[in-house]
Amino acid sequence: MLDDYLRQYGVISLFLAVAVAVPAGMLLMSWALSLVKIRPHNPSPVKKSIYECGFETLSGRWSKFNFRYYAIALDFVIFDVEVVFLFPWAAAFGILSIQFGLSVLWAMLIFLGVLALGWIYAWRKGSLQWS
Repeated sequence: MLDDYLRQYGVISLFLAVAVAVPAGMLLMSWALSLVKIRPHNPSPVKKSIYECGFETLSGRWSKFNFRYYAIALDFVIFDVEVVFLFPWAAAFGILSIQFGLSVLWAMLIFLGVLALGWIYAWRKGSLQWS
């Protein structure tokens, strides 16, 4: 029993090691190849230009950005996650309610309650107001 428990941590640590080693190895290889001059470094105005997004830079300094765009996008992502979790639950509610009873319904009501509290908090802070 304890052996299986520790084996699971071994698998997790193996995945963690691979997840760190692969990007670190890529960065290290890129750096090493730039020292040997195998990796090209040819900057040009075209390569430094904006690609399919953003505004053309008029000066070398940063320009002001309206934070409301970011706040609305972040609120959308947060509340869109609700649908991601709600849809599979609703699709499997019949099977889950037979197996687990009303605890499935109560768990989703608690989840929706926490999201409602977040929505009320965002509303009170004025995050949902554009003006």
